Amino acid sequence: MPTLRLVLGDHLSRDVAALDGLDAAGDVVLMVEVAAETTYVPHHKQKIVFILAAMRHFAEALRQEGIRVDYVRLDDPANSGSFTGELTRALARHAVDRIVVTEPGEWRVRAMMEDWAAATGLSVEIREDDRFFCRRGRFARWADGRKSFRMEFFYREMRRETGLLMEGDQPVGGQWNYDAENRKTLPKGARPPLRLRFAPDAVTRGVMDLVNTRFAGHFGDLEPFGWAVTRADALKALDHFIAEALPAFGDVQDAMKRGEPFLYHGLVSPYLNVGLLTAREVCLAAETAWRRGAAPLNAVEGFIRQILGWREYVRGIYWHQMPGYAETNALAAARPLPWFYWSGETDLACLAEVVGDTRRNAYAHHIQRLMVAGNFALLAGIRPAEVEAWYLAVYVDAFDWVELPNVHGMVMFADGGLLASKPYAASGAYIDRMSDYCAGCTYDPKVKVGKGACPFNLLYWNFIAENAGTLRGNPRMAMPYRTWEGMESGRKAQILTEARAFLDGLDARPAASRGRQTMLDL
Repeated sequence: MPTLRLVLGDHLSRDVAALDGLDAAGDVVLMVEVAAETTYVPHHKQKIVFILAAMRHFAEALRQEGIRVDYVRLDDPANSGSFTGELTRALARHAVDRIVVTEPGEWRVRAMMEDWAAATGLSVEIREDDRFFCRRGRFARWADGRKSFRMEFFYREMRRETGLLMEGDQPVGGQWNYDAENRKTLPKGARPPLRLRFAPDAVTRGVMDLVNTRFAGHFGDLEPFGWAVTRADALKALDHFIAEALPAFGDVQDAMKRGEPFLYHGLVSPYLNVGLLTAREVCLAAETAWRRGAAPLNAVEGFIRQILGWREYVRGIYWHQMPGYAETNALAAARPLPWFYWSGETDLACLAEVVGDTRRNAYAHHIQRLMVAGNFALLAGIRPAEVEAWYLAVYVDAFDWVELPNVHGMVMFADGGLLASKPYAASGAYIDRMSDYCAGCTYDPKVKVGKGACPFNLLYWNFIAENAGTLRGNPRMAMPYRTWEGMESGRKAQILTEARAFLDGLDARPAASRGRQTMLDL
């Protein structure tokens, strides 16, 4: 009897494990769009369009191979709305003797799959997702016995194992990491390249109409939509990045600029995370650019580190530490998420710009996410679970395995230092140095207290004071604590009074919206 092979929306690769050994003449590939996965957080409209359109194109590509695909659309009147419900319905349509699926990227869905054998009476094979450089067992061997995990040591092992940017057992150029060279501000007059975007075809337009009707209340602009939704176009996007943006990526990867949401960044993470591109081919494309002299080593190493290092590392953390990882809250942060994370309505120019970019594109680059949106949430003591839900909802590349460790560990320091060696906390001076956001803002990053003082300045020292019991002993926090403790007592009192007054003025939603349905209510 044939096999039913379930392919999820982030497994859109012909080489995904669930399709290994496929018998095109007999097996059935099941793909389902289900309401539960579109609404468990209020996903950005473009994120929903991207995933569903990519799924529909992938299904058609399989059909072109002669593979039998059973595809259930979101607006099918009989759609049960859940993976389990749609699997049950499919089994009534097809006589099969086993179910094969690739392990999902979310603990919640993996737990659901564990119940399928008992529920269906069939053999259910959950295959390991082998699209990553580092298998789960390999990461566990590296992590076992460690009290804290540091990406740099893991990254070096991955470099040696893959041979990427290596000469024998040593890194090319004699250095493992060129991060110190990759923190420059954007040169005056720099003109980042126009990025390759893709006009929606008829299939994608159909999904956009569905989303516009069904998810009108979700966060984000639906148009202009320019994400690739096929492997062919994702490869074009990769080629365009390598040729046009990678050469300058390294130096200014931490820079931010008004009206330039993409700068020189890769924009390939959505395609990697749903399977339209593979991590190996992306890293090899960057390495090849360096070897033929088309991109400098600091840019290529910095880009490969984000994929071979950080991406693999956070996935390892996720599976090694879940499910308890999500429940920690080392800094006891408990304030609700301010409404401006959804509305963008704030007089903090940097946050208004980042939320605006996110609303328009379902994207913001890593420094915008970490040092503006994330830094404010950390300093303000926002409840980690609410911050994590926001990141998961608003970014096109956000899936639980990658979003949770990044936000829980790196942004919010909620794991107490398991992932990052110190909190990524910064005052307004950092944002002013790395961006043009502060020009024309209501607040002045050079003013520390009193009228016009930048809230990031006030909140930074308030954060230092409030978390002294937890952070004072961290060696990497010694300098800010020496500065704080040496500060004149009257100045410290003024900072704390003004910071707390600002925090007391934050609200989960503006008064005019109370009583109405909001993004958090959906």
